[in-house]
Order: sequence, then C-alpha cells, then structure tokens
Amino acid sequence: MLSSRCLSRATLRVHQAPRTSRNITSRSSYPSRARAIPHPYAQRRQQRFVRSVVAVTALWATATAWQWYNGEKFLREVHAEEPPQEQQELNFEEPRRKAKSEEDNRNIISSQHLQVQKSWENPGVYAWGSNSGKVVAPDSNETFIKSPRRIPFFDGKLLRDIKMDRAFGAAIDERGDLLQWGTAFSKETTQPTPTLRGKNLSSLSISRDRIIALSKSGDVYSIPVSQQEQRTGPKPASTSWIPFWGSSNDVSYRLRTPQNLAWSERVTQISSGLEHALMLTSAGRVFSFASGTEDFPRKGQLGVPGLTWETRPAGAFDNPHEITTLKGFPIQHIATGDFHSLVSDAAGRAFGFGDNSSGQLGFDFNPEAMFIDAPSLLPTQRLYTGTAQQASVTNVFAGGNTSFLTIEATKPVATARDSTRVQADVWAFGFGLTGQLGNGRWTHNQSSPTKLPTFSGLYEYDEPTSTVIPIKLAYMSIGANHASAVMDNVASVAVPATSRRSSKLTPNDTNWGRDILFWGNNEYYQIGTGKRSNAPNPTYIQPLDQAAEAEREKGLGFFGEKREKAMHRFQITPRQKVKVNGRNVEMEQKVECGRGCTAVYSAV
Repeated sequence: MLSSRCLSRATLRVHQAPRTSRNITSRSSYPSRARAIPHPYAQRRQQRFVRSVVAVTALWATATAWQWYNGEKFLREVHAEEPPQEQQELNFEEPRRKAKSEEDNRNIISSQHLQVQKSWENPGVYAWGSNSGKVVAPDSNETFIKSPRRIPFFDGKLLRDIKMDRAFGAAIDERGDLLQWGTAFSKETTQPTPTLRGKNLSSLSISRDRIIALSKSGDVYSIPVSQQEQRTGPKPASTSWIPFWGSSNDVSYRLRTPQNLAWSERVTQISSGLEHALMLTSAGRVFSFASGTEDFPRKGQLGVPGLTWETRPAGAFDNPHEITTLKGFPIQHIATGDFHSLVSDAAGRAFGFGDNSSGQLGFDFNPEAMFIDAPSLLPTQRLYTGTAQQASVTNVFAGGNTSFLTIEATKPVATARDSTRVQADVWAFGFGLTGQLGNGRWTHNQSSPTKLPTFSGLYEYDEPTSTVIPIKLAYMSIGANHASAVMDNVASVAVPATSRRSSKLTPNDTNWGRDILFWGNNEYYQIGTGKRSNAPNPTYIQPLDQAAEAEREKGLGFFGEKREKAMHRFQITPRQKVKVNGRNVEMEQKVECGRGCTAVYSAV
C-alpha cells in the first residue's frame, strides 16, 4: 500500500503530465487509484449529460401537466356544455319527377315493368357478337357488336323463328316466308331478303351450308345458304290444286319429308348439326338425314349403325332414315350438337348417339371408340344414387360439343312426414374448356354429367295457389360454345295497356318477366356483358334498351336511383296477348344463341 504522501505525489504528477499521445497511451503504468480520478474533459461531459437529463425531465413534466390540465378542462367543458339550440339540417331524398300517368308511374318504379312494356310497344330483333359476316349488324362494318343492338330491318316486325351463324342469318317472318342475309348468302345484299315464300314455314335450323325449315303442315325443306346456288340449282315443280296447272319455284330446295308416315302422322320438330339433322313426328318416331353438302355424317350422329357414305342405300345421299332402334320409345324431344344427337321419351329416359370425343354423350371416354352409332340409354338414375329419388328426364338440349338434361326428381311418399316436393335439376356434360358447361369450371372433357347449381333445386312461393313450387327451365338455347337459359319462374304480365283488368289494378302494380342468364365462350362478345372474358358461371346482362333505362333513371330520386342501378338486369317477356300495330296478337320474347352471336327477337 502506498502512503498518503506518495498518493498525493502521484496525483500531482498526473495533473502536471504533458498531454501527449505517449502519456495517454502509457496510463496503464499508473497505479489503479490514479486512473479512477476523472480527467477535467470527462468531468465536463458528465456535467453536460446531467443537464440534458434534467432538461428532458423538466420538459416531460411540463407536457404531462399541460395535457392533464387541458384534458380535465375538456372533460369539464363536455359535461358542462349544454346541448345546442339549433340542430343540423337533414338532407332528405330528392323527390322523383311527377308521373304523367299510371303507366308512367309503373315505368318509374320498376325496371322490369319498363322492359315488358317496351317489348310490346317496340317489337323487333336485338343482336350482338361477331359481325364478320354482317349478320348481327348488316349495315355496319364493325367486326364485333359488344352490346345488344337492334337490327333496323326488323323494327316493328314479329318473327316465327331466327337462326344465326357468323357468316349468314335466316329468319321466318310472321307470314311464314324465309328471310336470309349475310356474306355467305350474298356479298352484295346488305339487308334480309325473302327467298323461299308461300310455304307457311314455322321453324328452322341450320347446318354448315344449308337451312332446314319446317312448315306448319309438317313438310321439311332443305335450302342452300348461298343465293347463287339457290338461283342455279335444281328447282322442283310447284303443285297446284288446279289440274294440269303447275309452275316452277325461283329458289332451289329439296323436300326431305319422310315418305312412309302414317295417315295422320306429320313432322313436329327439327334439329340440325353441322352435317346431320333429326326429325320428330307426332307419333314419336325419329328420322335422320344428311343436312350438309360438304361432308357426309361419319361419326354415328345419324343413329343408324353401319351407315356410311359407302354403305348408304340407293338414291339421294340426304334421304331420311328412320332410327329403328328407338321404335317402342315414344320420343318427345330431340337435340343436336355439331356431331352428336340426344333424344328423350315420354317415360323420362334419354338416349345419345354420335361423337363422344369430349364426353358429350354422357359416357366414359374411350379412345378406341370415339363415337357411338346406335342410340344408347344414358344412366340418369345413377345421378341420384343414395337419395331415394326417382329421376325423370323432361328435356334435352345440345350445341357444339356440349349437352344438357333437365331432370325432375321425386321421392316416393312413405310416411305423412315425407315431402312430396318435386326437385328440378339441370345437368351438363361434354366440352367445357371455355366455360360453356356453366358449372364454374374449365373442363376439357366432362363425360360424367355435372349438376348446375344455378338452375337446380330452386323453389319459389306462388301466391295464387299459396304453395311452394319448383323453379324449372322454360328452355335453353345452346350455341357452338356459349349458351343461355330462360327460367320458368312466376311472371306477371297482367298489366298491358290493352288489358281489361287494368282498371282493377293499383298504380303500383307492375309487370315482370322471366329470368334469363348467359354463360360460356365470349370471344366475340356473344354473351352480351360488354366484356370479352369467358363466363363459366351463368350471369345476368343489362336490359337491352339502354336508352329507355336512362330515361327512366331521370325520374328516380337520389337514393332510389342508386338502389335501382344495382338491380337492373335483363328479363325476357313471356307469351301474352297484346295489341301490336293496331291488332291483337299473342307474342313473347325469345333468345337464340348461334355460332359466335346471339339474338333476342319478338316471336309469335
């Protein structure tokens, strides 16, 4: 231990040592007590640190006190403040424009009523989709028509049927005459032109290059699409009730009515694919024939086993053939896709034949047997295994490489507690890579039928009968790769302007139509959404007459307009007797999906 004298000397030496790098680096040679004494520079730093801490503490204390004071003051003011004497002015909904009449009032409060009323007042044809062949808009050079547009030629006209392809269109007017247009018909003609007249046609179907038309008397005609071929082709002689009196037709066509029909039997339905067509008679028999001139059906779609171009019987290549395999089954509905066929009978059974490369017949895909040339029973009851329900096919639909079945499933009543309610379902199968199956999936091959939730197991309350009833499908229209469905929901068309019951209704009673949905490929804007994206789920589109909708919205208040815009959707008008052009007629709106295009027309 150092003495106190030695320690004071050591301390003196530390204070008097020169401030050189050597002295600083050699501090380790000093005794430990000497190093514990701080340097004057370090003392100053320590003093500044203490002052900083004191200053921060003082500021924090001041801020806390200020906050506490103002908070207490705020609370005192809140509790002490009296309610204001004047309240803020409220903004009420703007009043809608005053209705000019009861009908105008109905148009203002209901978009559906306006659509129904406009369909009666302005019959015609709305079309959209591909316009490459000047079919959707004959007077326009646009490639696509993105939203529904009226064809001016058909304004004010009623039609019996209409079918459209990208390159040609065909329609039957109210008198039963055939109208044709499009570049495949004639590049010089820009408007629908009458061709086959005087046959009282009722419905039609189209193949790749021919039109198949059915008259009200049951005669079936095959007419070429090309106007040039109609003029230069063979023309059968017309018959007349006057003996030895006959004249030639100015249009080439072929009569394809089956020859071996019974005395009162006649053709009631026709349906055509790209190369083949089916005919259904009033006796439930089915006939098939080649409906095109480019290729003979070779995928079994005629339903006659072993029938090919080489084995066909003598005579014209498009002579009708009865599908004898279906004898004993009273067929009620027929449908055709591009290369396959579907039929259903009165007992609720369905049969398929033809191409099955995408599973469009509902059978498992077999690479060694790409088609089935004889009608084969679809195992529809298997779809309801484990449910104790009995399945009955009510209709069949087909188009392109897809197929659809509507089925009603019922459960036998075992006890009083069991429900007797009918369940209406829709099943789809076939090609669905662009969403045309409508099941929300992108499927290349769907050989097992899949249920469409949008149209299956739906019910509604029917006020006249005070019962819950199933919502079925009125019909479907299947195009090449897109589709639409019209639902048979409860509609109201009891308020037409010419109705005698109008006086018994209040100004707030309105009409509404049937729901209609679209889905599938949208490459040519054929769905009508205004966009080009495909839709794998059935979807609504906007009302067709947008000008009328815009005029209607002017009569709505602020809140009403905002609410109604979200509710706007196209509803199709069911059949009703109304006055059109000064005469009473029964009419309805119908939809037709073609190849890359769609039409909605006023039908009689």
